[in-house]
Amino acid sequence: MASSYTLSFIPLTVSNSNPRIFVSIPPPSSLLGKKLLVTQTSRRCFVSKKHRCLTSASTVFSVPTAQPENGSSSDKIPKWSARAIKSLAMGELEARKLKYPTTGTEAILMGILVEGTSTAARFLRGNGITLFKVRDEIIKLLGKSDMYFFSPEHPPLTEPARKAVDWAIDEKKKSGVDGELTTAYLLLGVWSQKDSAGRQILEALGFNEDKAKQVAEAMNEDVDLSFKKQGQ
Repeated sequence: MASSYTLSFIPLTVSNSNPRIFVSIPPPSSLLGKKLLVTQTSRRCFVSKKHRCLTSASTVFSVPTAQPENGSSSDKIPKWSARAIKSLAMGELEARKLKYPTTGTEAILMGILVEGTSTAARFLRGNGITLFKVRDEIIKLLGKSDMYFFSPEHPPLTEPARKAVDWAIDEKKKSGVDGELTTAYLLLGVWSQKDSAGRQILEALGFNEDKAKQVAEAMNEDVDLSFKKQGQ
């Protein structure tokens, strides 16, 4: 199975008094192949009453897709929830913050926690797996990047991360359940990669097969929480 993943950045000027993350979602019923604008606002620093500096970061994310097997119809490729898309985009940003050359399963895990509103993210926090703890474990496991090294503008997915995304897509297709591919699929995709950094970090923080089964029971719940439905 071949897969394609596209992440790119464009500059936007934003400011805020309460840091938030915004996602601009196109109206079509399927998000497949659509580019979504994910913007993370940054703090505003005041130099004087007349001068101030603004910084910003934004991401245009093209939904990962798996090529249909055996010439099957593309309508069987699952739609992605806004939260799942945003989690992957935020994962790349987290990898860049740590100055890593690639986006690994550990970055996807951070992205899920940065997005924060999905069923999977709430489950992780409810079990004591927070963004700060995950970052600490990542540094323990992978170390810090050289202070003079700058992460690529588009750090590519590692092989385990690509397989985690492929697993999520395949499992959603196999489920036969209507609706979107949720963040829970991504979390379990990370868990499925036994030798990956993301899996090792989850295990170190107490995630196990029993907890994975609990997540699996709620794999489709984010459909009812999607941004599209919130706006209706």
